[in-house]
Parts: sequence; C-alpha cells; structure tokens
Amino acid sequence: MLVNFSKMHGLGNDFVVIDNITQNVFLSRDQIKKLADRHFGIGFDQLLMVEAPYSPDLDFHYRIFNADGHEVEQCGNGARCFARFVRMKGLTNKHKISVSTKSGNLTLYIEKDGQVTVNMGHPNFEPSKIPLKATKRELTYIIRAEEHTVFSGAVSMGNPHCVMEVDDIETAQVSTLGPLLENHERFPQRANIGFMQVVSQEHIKLRVWERGVSETLACGTGACAAMVIGFIQNKLTSTVQVDLPGGSLQVRWSGEGHPVRMTGPAEHVFDGQVAL
Repeated sequence: MLVNFSKMHGLGNDFVVIDNITQNVFLSRDQIKKLADRHFGIGFDQLLMVEAPYSPDLDFHYRIFNADGHEVEQCGNGARCFARFVRMKGLTNKHKISVSTKSGNLTLYIEKDGQVTVNMGHPNFEPSKIPLKATKRELTYIIRAEEHTVFSGAVSMGNPHCVMEVDDIETAQVSTLGPLLENHERFPQRANIGFMQVVSQEHIKLRVWERGVSETLACGTGACAAMVIGFIQNKLTSTVQVDLPGGSLQVRWSGEGHPVRMTGPAEHVFDGQVAL
C-alpha cells in the first residue's frame, strides 16, 4: 500500500502529515516508530493525521503521534502545520479553521503574512489536570530527581509541562534533567520539560525536552507553557517573544480566564509516497 504524505516543519520541529480523508490509513505503533527513524524511515518528531470532523460544528479532527508511536493530546507547532496543510491541499479555503484534538478543540487562523495563529485554549494549573502528583496548586514545585533538586512550575496546555528557569539555556542540563523529569513518578503521564532563560519581561529563550521524542528544535505548547508560568510568577508581560533553537514564536496571554494565543510560521518541505 502506497501512502501519500507531506513533510513539514514549524521552526525545525518536523512532521509527517497524512491526509486521512482522501486516504484510509491505519498505522500501528511499530509502523510509526519505523517511519520516524531518521536513518531507516522518513524521520520526524511527530506524525499528524488529518481526519474528518467528529462534529458538524468543526472542520477537521487532528491526531498527533510522537516518534515513539504513542498518541498524544496536543502539539502547537503541529497545529500551525496542520492549518497550512489543509489549505495547501485544498481541503478547505477557510482562514479560520476549527479542529478537535484528543484534549479538546482548537481554532487556527491563517494570517495575511502566511503565519498561523493558534488559539491554544486555557492553561490548566490544577495538579490533577496536568496531571502532577501534588497536594495543592503551587506557583513553584520542588521536585527531587536523583541528586538534583529542581524548582519548577507546572501546567497543562492540553498536555503536561514542567518549566524551570535557568541562567543560560546554552549550559542548561537538558540532556540530563530532561529524561529524569519526563519520566518522574510525580508525572503519571510523563511530561514535557522546559528550560527557560528570562531575557526581559517581553523576551525569553527556551529549550524543550519533549515527552516521547527528546529535545526538539521547537515546541509550541512548550513555548506557551513557559510564557504562562513566567506570567503567573510575575516575570513576564502579556506578550512575549519566545526564542527556540529553531526560531521565534510570539505568545500572548492576558491571565487566567483567557486563552493563550501563539503565532509563528509553518513550512512545507516536500511531498512523497511511502510503501507500508
């Protein structure tokens, strides 16, 4: 069976996108892991599936699979690529696109300059919703992992995030603390781990160790998580430039009770076919 796909990226966070409306594709976890392999497969951080809507009020359903084959709830960079893909492939001509995901609904906006704004919904700081094992909500949690003691914020952006402030992202212990905290017992569904350097109240630098992937060049939900945690800790303003290894995003949030909005690019690399 030949499957048509597109290779896309958002700031270097790369995806294979499959139209499962005009095709009928089912992939096992092992097949996804094989396709994700950068030496023996296509190579990607996440696989995105475009599906028909589950509700008449929506335009599409959006499924996300990490490189380890597990289906996950949310992916901000993937959402921007999803929006560009469905327009590029003629699946819609709308500039405002409503989609459902495993964690809820998203609204995607195609801007005049070609960038995409994603209404990421409301952040959730309640430990049981992240999920995080904690007796009560805190601005800062103390997490001990082997010989390390980490002071971090935690939030769900539709998927679990742990964010710590560092002096310099270049020297942050991403490859050491990332996997330790991702798989920490206090995160029963594992977590994405952000390392945030505050440059000013309007500007941060960020590296993210993504759950089920390892460090990526960019993470959209991670950028949103870092911004909202910095905001509630009174370190950031309501509009922040987030510099990631792959480029920059703009994240806006007016505080609790308001949705987070993220704006950034989405790039098409090539189309291809793969035999399954």
